[in-house]
Amino acid sequence: MKLLLHCCCGPCSVMPTALLREAGHELAAYFYNPNIHPYREYKKRRNAFREFMEAERISFAIDDLYDMEDFLRRVAEQPSARCAACYEMRLRRAAEFAVCEGFEGFSTTLLVSPYQKHELIRVTGEKLAAEYGIEFVYQDFRPWFRQGQDIARERGLYMQGYCGCIYSEKDRYFKPKEQPLILDNRWQKRKNLEMQAAARADK
Repeated sequence: MKLLLHCCCGPCSVMPTALLREAGHELAAYFYNPNIHPYREYKKRRNAFREFMEAERISFAIDDLYDMEDFLRRVAEQPSARCAACYEMRLRRAAEFAVCEGFEGFSTTLLVSPYQKHELIRVTGEKLAAEYGIEFVYQDFRPWFRQGQDIARERGLYMQGYCGCIYSEKDRYFKPKEQPLILDNRWQKRKNLEMQAAARADK
C-alpha cells in the first residue's frame, strides 16, 4: 500500500517506519505538529524528524504551518480533554494531505507511545478515514516502544522530555507545593517580625 505516516518526532518514528516497511508498504512520512511548544522545542523535534528520514531515505513532507494559535483555541476551554482535539487536528491534516497526494492509506507514530490514549487515536483515525474515503492503517506499535527509544539514543536523535504541548510540559515538570508562595529571605524575616509583633500586641 502507498502509505502516509504522520510522525510526531524522530524517536517515535524509528520502529513504526521499520515495521511498516517490513510489511511491504510504500512509505512516506509527514510532519505536522502545531501542538508542540515552545517553538524552540518544535524546531528540535522537526529537525530530528528530518535527520532520521534523510538517513533512512524515506520520502517526507514537513507541513511547517505552525498553527499554535489554532491549537490553543481548540483546547484552552477544556485542557483536560485536549488530547482528543490534538489527535483530531493533526490526523485530519494528515488525512487531507494523503488524499491530495494520492496515498491509499495513512497511519501515525502516535500508536507507538504507551503514554498516549491509544484507543482514542484509533477511533479518531478510523473516523477520519471514513470521512475522507481513505484507509486508516492501525497497528499497535507499543511493544516496540523501548526498542525504538534505545535505537534513537544510539543514533543521537533528540529525545524530548514531554508529550509536546504546554499543558503536558507542566504535567511533566511542575510539582505543586503545599505552600505556593515563595518569599526571599529578607521578605520572610520581615513577615516573621510582623507576625511576632502582632502576637505580642494581642497579649
